[in-house]
Amino acid sequence: MDLRVDNSADAAVERRRAVEATRQARIFNTRQRVMGLDLKALEQQVAERKEREEMEAQRERTFDLLRVNQDQVLMQQLHEEEERKSESNRDLIHYRAIRQRAEDTRDADLNFDRQRARGLSIPVPNSELGPASMQVFQGEGLGDKEKRRAQMEQTERVLRAQREQSEQLQRKNTHRELLKGRELVQQDLRAVQLDTLEEECKRAACIALSNYHLAQAAERAEKERNEQMRKEDEDMAEVRHMVTSDILTERPEAAQREGGRVEGSVGGPKVLTDRWRGMGPEQLSAIHKQREEQRLERERLREIDKQRDKAWDLQRMTVTREAEEEERRATELQKEKRTEMDRHNEQLAREQRQQ
Repeated sequence: MDLRVDNSADAAVERRRAVEATRQARIFNTRQRVMGLDLKALEQQVAERKEREEMEAQRERTFDLLRVNQDQVLMQQLHEEEERKSESNRDLIHYRAIRQRAEDTRDADLNFDRQRARGLSIPVPNSELGPASMQVFQGEGLGDKEKRRAQMEQTERVLRAQREQSEQLQRKNTHRELLKGRELVQQDLRAVQLDTLEEECKRAACIALSNYHLAQAAERAEKERNEQMRKEDEDMAEVRHMVTSDILTERPEAAQREGGRVEGSVGGPKVLTDRWRGMGPEQLSAIHKQREEQRLERERLREIDKQRDKAWDLQRMTVTREAEEEERRATELQKEKRTEMDRHNEQLAREQRQQ
């Protein structure tokens, strides 16, 4: 059975190595460390600014849609309120027409027209009716039309007052709702404006910081460019001086001191050693001639020394031979003396034996 190899540790090590390599590349970047300009950070700031602007535009569009929707909802509420008011008025009129008719009231018989009252037919014979059965009395029914008109006018005034009061109350409620909605919209707009101002302040701060960094980078680049130009000018001036000065020329006079030796110098050289380019042909021929004379003189002296050495060698050999000859003669003489002494001793010994 094959077991799965856990590569999480290796992946973690590789990830840490990549992070460390990125950090070292950022730290050891001389341009970024010296000039203080981080292009990746600037690009990230630009991307973040574009993203914030896009989010701001999206939020503005969202708030515009929200305002339009709120206006539409408010108009719909007003329309529905008008519809409810009209429906309520129609229901009220219908209810009054059905449930509050004048002929259905308790005193409807008193408010009827006298002629209509006289035209009523009672099925009971008049002979059987008593005083309590009388419906119309003498003097009644005078001014009924004016009374009904006055009552209708009063009822209309009351209804009109109630309707106006209801409409006024409805207008107050609608106005209060409008003010509340407008206040909420203003609060939202104020919050959006504050957020926009805050984002603009942050964006302005980022832009100012970026401009400051760019100005520093430009100033540093200008300083480096001026320093490079100054070094190049100095190098060119030095090269021009080296080319046009007497250092690289072949003039022997350039190495000669004015007036011979330098004042105050004792035994100083007659030429300037830093400008001397070598000797001329006459000087070289004189030196070669002098060197040849010196060589011949050395040869002569060497020959003399050789002859002297030979003479000394011959003398040493002669002295050595004489010393050897003298030593040989002394040895022979001593040998002869010893031989003579031996013979004499032998003679004495024989004479002594003979005695």
